[in-house]
Amino acid sequence: MCDTHNNKKKLTDAEKHSQEHKKWNRRSFLQALGLVGGGTMMLGGSTLTASRPSPLARALSQSVSDRILVLIRLEGGNDGLNTIVPIYDYDVYANLRPTIRLPESTLYNLSPDFGMANYMSDLQSMWGEGAMKVVHGVGYQDSSLSHFRGSDIWASTKEDEIVNTGWFGRYFEDLYPDYIVNPPEKPAAVQIGSVGNLIFDGVDNNYAFSVANPNQLENIAQNGTLHDMTDLPDCVYGEKLQFIRGTTNTTFTYAGEIHDAYSASSNGVEYLDERLGRQLAIVARMIKGNLGTKVYMVTIGGFDTHANQKVDHANILNDLANSVKLFFDDLKLTGHDEEVLAMTISEFGRRPDENGSNGTDHGAAAPLMLFGPGLNGNGFIGNHPSLTSLDDNGNLVYNVDFRQVYATVMKEWLCLDGATVDQVLLGGTYESLDLGLNCSALDNDDFDDQEGFVHFGLYKENKTFIKYKNPNTEHTVIKLYNIIGQEICTLQNEIVFAGEHEIDVRQAATRRLDTGQYIYRISVGDNNYSKSILVH
Repeated sequence: MCDTHNNKKKLTDAEKHSQEHKKWNRRSFLQALGLVGGGTMMLGGSTLTASRPSPLARALSQSVSDRILVLIRLEGGNDGLNTIVPIYDYDVYANLRPTIRLPESTLYNLSPDFGMANYMSDLQSMWGEGAMKVVHGVGYQDSSLSHFRGSDIWASTKEDEIVNTGWFGRYFEDLYPDYIVNPPEKPAAVQIGSVGNLIFDGVDNNYAFSVANPNQLENIAQNGTLHDMTDLPDCVYGEKLQFIRGTTNTTFTYAGEIHDAYSASSNGVEYLDERLGRQLAIVARMIKGNLGTKVYMVTIGGFDTHANQKVDHANILNDLANSVKLFFDDLKLTGHDEEVLAMTISEFGRRPDENGSNGTDHGAAAPLMLFGPGLNGNGFIGNHPSLTSLDDNGNLVYNVDFRQVYATVMKEWLCLDGATVDQVLLGGTYESLDLGLNCSALDNDDFDDQEGFVHFGLYKENKTFIKYKNPNTEHTVIKLYNIIGQEICTLQNEIVFAGEHEIDVRQAATRRLDTGQYIYRISVGDNNYSKSILVH
């Protein structure tokens, strides 16, 4: 029942925190249902053949045929000062945290200035072997202290306006322009947990094979199960059910591929039955089974340590350290470790001083950790934030923009050209960091013939239009399909001059269209583009 009264009581901090988590979970619920993702379907009663790969796709396949990125999301806001301890300023650190400080005698010295807790000792060998780096003080100007908004900013890369797409979602949208009806043979990304996060969201689709937890992925990997698209009732409800299942089909179409990769490999080490360990054990089998996916995201929660931090934080960092070490040990057995880079992300850090509940509250800058032999040496990047010169909110001041890390990884690990990276990061140009990665320069000539094609649905005066800009004069075919993949009609089939064009969908259809959702597909030369559209 809706409350129509205008009286609003002032919320306590705890109530605001609870309200924010509810908002966060609503998006997760929608994505879990497949309502914000894209789907595959049969068009015209047959499976479509693959369109010519875009120049971006060709560049990817040629330059990074084996390289893989694993994002490890530390959900809740990781406390950086108890992850990488500033030994050089230990007295100040200890005074800020009289209860939750880590005793200096329990620290493993990464260098004379910095240490990590002995419960993270599994990472000692990785550090010693040159397969771990730490970027100090990562963040952005005027950090949001909201879980929901902070997560969106790290996913969308935009802190000063609301953007509902993620950096990898935008990348895959350019890579697969016909994704909605013709997805790639292999999943573009695999995501465990963090369902509802924007990172793989494009304008119309979510580009990740997303499951809420490792139990779901294990079931799919072991059994190859799919959504049942048969035996549906012959009625309106059946059609709607078919559509809802169809919109999640992109995810579940890959169940067979995942099952094959999982079955073709095995884990060579025994992972602990912990939150992160189970996820990385599955990812290792996907990689070793040659699934072909280039980006994975795993999630470990529990970092919102407002209370009882000393015990809780130690437990999850122990899981992180142990799981990452075993993951790379597992990959090393088959030589796959050289092609994998892992990095942590978290929505914000914690305050430098402890609170009254033996915990820490939402803060700003925090360290970001990278793992893998491709780093070519250990080390620290950037300057550690001052523990005494804080911002107006009493938080650590960031020294490295998180988008610099993104840009560096995309250019020097995934080997994408600078122009593409700038586009993915919404026009921002960010200086690369010295992470020890390297990549050959790309030849950008192949990108020229793709540049400039734009298409979208336009709604005005209670009418629906398809608007597109064709950079070249070419034969152009636009077809309309209903939500279950049946061809309705051809809206255009002719030579079209270069420039902007606008089509009134109802007028061009030459037949009656019911109000509702449809899919249009534009074929221009050898390329295909598709999007969903609402016909008024």
